[in-house]
Amino acid sequence: MRHEQPSNPAPGAAGDQNDHLIAILAANARAHGAEVAMRERDRGIWQETSWQAYLQQVLEAAAGLEQLGVAEHEKVLVVGDNRPALYFGMLGAIALRAIASPAYPDFTPEQLLGQLAREGVRFAIAEDQEQVDKLVALRQQHAQLEWIIYDDPRGLVGHEPEGVMAFTELLRRGRERLAAEPTLANALQNRPRADDVAILLHSSGTTGAPKGIPLKHRHVLFAVRSAAAAGYFDRGETHMAYMPIAWVGDFIFTIAAALALQFSVNIPEKQETVQRDLREIAPTVYFTSPRAWSTMLTRVQVGIAESTALKRWLYGRFMPLAIEIERARLKGREPSAGQRLMRALGELLVYGPIKDQLGLARAHHAYTAGEAIGEEIFLFFRALGLPLRQFYGQTENSALCAAQALDTVKLHTVGKPFPGMELKISDSGEILVRGGNVFDGYFDDEAATAESLKDGWLHTGDAGYLEDDGQLVVLGRVSEVVYTRARDRFIPTFIENQLKFSPYIKDVCVLGDGRDYLAALVAIDWEAVGHWAQEHGVAYTSFADLSQQSGVYDLLAGLMASVNARLPQGTRIHRFVNLHKEFDPDDGEVTRTRKLRRGVIAEHYADIIEAIYAGQSSVESIATITYETGESGVIKRQLAIRDVPAGSGVNA
Repeated sequence: MRHEQPSNPAPGAAGDQNDHLIAILAANARAHGAEVAMRERDRGIWQETSWQAYLQQVLEAAAGLEQLGVAEHEKVLVVGDNRPALYFGMLGAIALRAIASPAYPDFTPEQLLGQLAREGVRFAIAEDQEQVDKLVALRQQHAQLEWIIYDDPRGLVGHEPEGVMAFTELLRRGRERLAAEPTLANALQNRPRADDVAILLHSSGTTGAPKGIPLKHRHVLFAVRSAAAAGYFDRGETHMAYMPIAWVGDFIFTIAAALALQFSVNIPEKQETVQRDLREIAPTVYFTSPRAWSTMLTRVQVGIAESTALKRWLYGRFMPLAIEIERARLKGREPSAGQRLMRALGELLVYGPIKDQLGLARAHHAYTAGEAIGEEIFLFFRALGLPLRQFYGQTENSALCAAQALDTVKLHTVGKPFPGMELKISDSGEILVRGGNVFDGYFDDEAATAESLKDGWLHTGDAGYLEDDGQLVVLGRVSEVVYTRARDRFIPTFIENQLKFSPYIKDVCVLGDGRDYLAALVAIDWEAVGHWAQEHGVAYTSFADLSQQSGVYDLLAGLMASVNARLPQGTRIHRFVNLHKEFDPDDGEVTRTRKLRRGVIAEHYADIIEAIYAGQSSVESIATITYETGESGVIKRQLAIRDVPAGSGVNA
């Protein structure tokens, strides 16, 4: 092995079996009982839940679930958008030493059935009628499913099918049981162990069925405390819970960190109101993906373009200045007195109002992770005054492994490991991780566990290297290292991320394994390209129509030429096609976290790929699409195939 990053002292006590999430929740209720632990916007009004009420509802849920038959190590499915009841239900299961197993709300019935069957699920907690209907229908194939507990009563209350119960009824039963058994509440608070599995999350399933990833109390608490020790977040943060509950980041932020550090968790009314609700709450800690930061930047740019002449002038005068200052800061140069004065004026006139509109006026911790973020996007938000930083983690290491420090931010790195965590690079270039945040193995999959955990080190499957100052650079997945026919080595995700730095490209799949040259399948960003089309007088009627406009092809060809200029000769993109639809998780082309399923894409677009490499200038594509209901349809479209011009192109 080589390039090892030394370990730092680990925070927190080790081996204390009473150090678990329910004990921490109970301690918060004792010490901060009347303080607000959670808010949910319901019909326009923020409904508050104190720490004492939080604990009470978790205990009532636990007592009710146990009465229904939930036993230790039982897998309890949780499906839906962010709702207090779903979090209370998850923690209620955890109090019983059962295991919450969340699923993405937009799972197809087939995907949901796979999770039910693999884990032998008998109990489910669902958000609303849509999820209940899916689960009820699946009982024909998964008869083990005994009880479905729902939160939203619309369309269900008074008309519940057999084995379907309201969450309020579950709490009522639990409340009665707690009253009848005076020692039960205390027993539930003390029943879990630090070595119990707290949550069963799942891999993205890019190469097959998703793998179950059990995280124990000690794993997630170690990760949170390590990150807090590194200044990643502080006690008493205000947090907005809007990311999918089946994603590790939501569990770490909304449950583990919120309990351990007494966060105030805020839940939007629905996904469509996140931006409005975010502005009202103005969180102090904020995390989202590079894709979401890019979308936010596009929204700002569109808003400025459609604003008054004065606002456009102010933006054009102050924003480049702030970006210039930030670029210099990242190179170690401090702004001059004159620049500081102009920066302060810009904060009043431009930067502050933009942050307020985005709901980030109070964010003193802002993070991005999951994939590389474009330099333009990264610089823009830091120029606004947001301390945006990159971090690195996986579900297998509780999402928190390394992050950039405030004073050592680099555009191309993800920072150094948190205290108590170790990183090193294997001789093959793979990133290895060790620490108390690393899981103990996959659910019911000894072969995958043996492959992933060796000699105490987690083999992440990511390729990377450590710089001289110990900062980690992530290149892509080791498994995705491929070669052209001429044996030029490349990592598709690295090139794809370079292309997606452009706001005009939502998704892209780079081809070239075993081929004479690289090519790309592109899914345009509907909003950004649509705005570009309006600005340039390009008429269109639909996504498919817009994607095939000659001007759009010219735009993307220039972007690709710019990326090519930064790549070795043998790994440059020669040809591309704009697809008539986005890559869709319901079609199996991407995971719910937007990771490409390359095998599925190769199958779905085989005719297009062959036309690209046959030198054709166009191809008729017939694509089958699958809806959430499981029904399918067909889209036919003539697609142009374009060569990427030589030269530097335009700034991507």
